[in-house]
Amino acid sequence: MFTPLLIYMLLFPFGHASLPLVINTWPFKDATAAAWSVLQSGGSVLDAVEKGCARCQTEQCDGSVGYGGSPDEAGETTLDAMIMNGNKMEVGAVADLRRIKNAIGVARAVMERTDHTLLVGESASVFAENMGFVAEDLTTNKSMNIFSQWLKGNCQPNYRKNVFPDPSKFCGPYKPRATLTPSRRARRTDIHSHDTIGMIAIDEDGQVAAGTSTNGDSPLAGAGAYADSSAGGAAATGNGDVMMRLLPSYLAVELMRAGADPSAACKTAIFRIKRHYPEFFGAVICANTTGHYGAACNKLPGFSQFHYMVSDSQSDTPLLKSVDCF
Repeated sequence: MFTPLLIYMLLFPFGHASLPLVINTWPFKDATAAAWSVLQSGGSVLDAVEKGCARCQTEQCDGSVGYGGSPDEAGETTLDAMIMNGNKMEVGAVADLRRIKNAIGVARAVMERTDHTLLVGESASVFAENMGFVAEDLTTNKSMNIFSQWLKGNCQPNYRKNVFPDPSKFCGPYKPRATLTPSRRARRTDIHSHDTIGMIAIDEDGQVAAGTSTNGDSPLAGAGAYADSSAGGAAATGNGDVMMRLLPSYLAVELMRAGADPSAACKTAIFRIKRHYPEFFGAVICANTTGHYGAACNKLPGFSQFHYMVSDSQSDTPLLKSVDCF
């Protein structure tokens, strides 16, 4: 006969407990290894998250993180990033960052060298240059080709609604339509355009940091990532516009604070979004301060399993993990 605890574990399996710990979205092994190396050499969890995300930026992980990634409607690649200190509950973030490749580094500078939480656009870029970050062109032949093909495909997909000409068929410039249509326009989901690395690092004392780096997702605390050294950390990937509205990372950490194991916390956070946006593309990773971890994802055609990376004192080298979407 199954005990309630055994049933719970069967329903919500989670990773074993071992600290220190690094966990990040997608099979970005080099990023995991970079962060783990920092922890092993005595670096802080903030150092680990910064170095891990920076590795992904440099390597353009999966072709979707860092310079040369998904361009905006003007053909320009801009970057978003955030980092959170779970000890002091401090956050640094940048959005629509131009000309600067090291977005996660600028986010940390916002946290440590200003009283702000988020800088955007030209203000973020000028701040970065003042802090000594090198201004460079973020455009590549690949990103320009992506933009060219998008224009040839009548600017599909795009994020416009209630405008004319019809944004599902034509490029702009757009003007507002006289009447609003309440229904949501169906969008094609490209599972290869997730644009985000989300990372959580926990040291042997249970100190937590989390962060993200992206070509246009959610650099907002509680959405893209969240960390609290009294509970744990979470990071999300996928449709950042939707995640900004329901704060899955914050919710997952609060659920772990209340006693939920990481897998259950992640699953509840995803389910909360599914109730309102059943066709959204996204996943969440979670880890608590005992070293347990887990993940959850929303099942879509072509996306039935989510992969993520883990390094801890029992594995030492990055291990590829997966979870079935629901």
